[in-house]
Amino acid sequence: MVFPRCHPHWEALISWCQVPEEHEEYEPMIEVGIFDGGSSDLPFRKTASGQRIVDGTLADVHDAARRTQAAQVRRAVLAESVGFDYYWLTEHHFGTEGAELSTNPLQIGTAIAALTRTIRIGQLANIVAFHHPIRLAEQIAILDNLSGGRAEVGLGRGYQGREAEMFGKTYGAGIQDQERNRSFHHEAYEILIKAWTEESFSHTGQFFSIPPDYTKWNHAQTIAFFEEGDAGPDVNDVFKIAPPDQYSMMGPPISASGTTLKQLSVMPQPFQKPHPPLWEPLNSERTIRWAASKGLNGNFIFESDRALKPKLDVYMEQSAASGWPNGGEFKYGWDAEKHRGVSSGRVVHIVDPSLSHCNPDLARESQLFQWDFYKPFGFTAILAEPGETPRMDVDVTAEVLEQQGMLIVGSKEHVIEKLMGLKETAYADGDFITNIWFESGGTPHEAVEEQIQFFGEEIIPELRRNCGGSPERAESTVQLVPDAVAAKV
Repeated sequence: MVFPRCHPHWEALISWCQVPEEHEEYEPMIEVGIFDGGSSDLPFRKTASGQRIVDGTLADVHDAARRTQAAQVRRAVLAESVGFDYYWLTEHHFGTEGAELSTNPLQIGTAIAALTRTIRIGQLANIVAFHHPIRLAEQIAILDNLSGGRAEVGLGRGYQGREAEMFGKTYGAGIQDQERNRSFHHEAYEILIKAWTEESFSHTGQFFSIPPDYTKWNHAQTIAFFEEGDAGPDVNDVFKIAPPDQYSMMGPPISASGTTLKQLSVMPQPFQKPHPPLWEPLNSERTIRWAASKGLNGNFIFESDRALKPKLDVYMEQSAASGWPNGGEFKYGWDAEKHRGVSSGRVVHIVDPSLSHCNPDLARESQLFQWDFYKPFGFTAILAEPGETPRMDVDVTAEVLEQQGMLIVGSKEHVIEKLMGLKETAYADGDFITNIWFESGGTPHEAVEEQIQFFGEEIIPELRRNCGGSPERAESTVQLVPDAVAAKV
């Protein structure tokens, strides 16, 4: 994308294309995460029609789902021990196909938090329309507090009808009506921010009234707390005080009055202030611009090296146009110090004689198993070259995925070369962040763990040498084990 000199934000745009004088000696940093989609370890087979399906019964699929949940926790613990910076989980439901299943990334993330100290724990993403925003705000805050401020929060709109119409319909936000879904997403985002940053708040919108104006709460203890004057909000901000209700006087005191709530306090609030870093899965220009305008970080799960750069341009241009929300101007693509920008992902399978579970043929074929699941949703559109009209009938092959840079299969040196190529093509002189996808359908869990360990021990140090290092990770100081118990361990 080329911006004319007459562009209204020309000066701001130029500023992030140049290295400021005071940073001429700056060494770019790198951050590396793992994206875990929760794919099944069941083997798969081809049908007569050419579809790849799990080779097992539905009972086998259920058993595999249970194994995968435990494997996700193990993999995160291993990832921290070998130097990864992030562990990302997704949210998807009802996955009988075996390509992905991760029904509660916040709950799995909390289990990870209890067993780790430094790795940052994220979701790409929580599907916002599947949750009441107040309940989601509480659950995210719990993870952030129990992890000592290590939560990274992805907020997605959802795209799979099977789950969206099941859960989203509860709040009037399935995916059949995309505009309604988008409106819900934006309103829920506003509620999340209020819940995390305001001691007491109210909200009236298209989808939610918080609290409902008929919520009776004639509770003497609550009223006394706000009447004393030291609580913060005035009692009349929180309550609409009313005389006794003659129709309710025979009931308990809490409802024997017309007194109703005007505000609520959501607890706990997050450990990180004002709230954990927020991320939006990115694809369309409309979503990219919305995320940038709100100061949300972005993530591309799939995007070729060449296609990523123009989309990063849009994100940066919109960030400048919106006045650099959430912390001011940041380096192009990713700014490790400010924790701002856009991440991108790659599927990696390392080929090395020391790896007992190394199987490049399975790695390539398992990606085609994944794409047999993704193709009906229109994901083949992302295989189009920049400026090319997307097509839904693209024949997805391992060769195509490797040519596009989305799948990397090869030696340690080959993997490093490809990842550094992504950095040079898309991230220019900024810092670099990438999320590696090791698991896919039909891959044994022990093979995934072996890949994670090799990448952490052999490849991350080389990437850091090439990129100038990584930010130092603060260790959680939250105590989850009593001293008396810890002394016995």
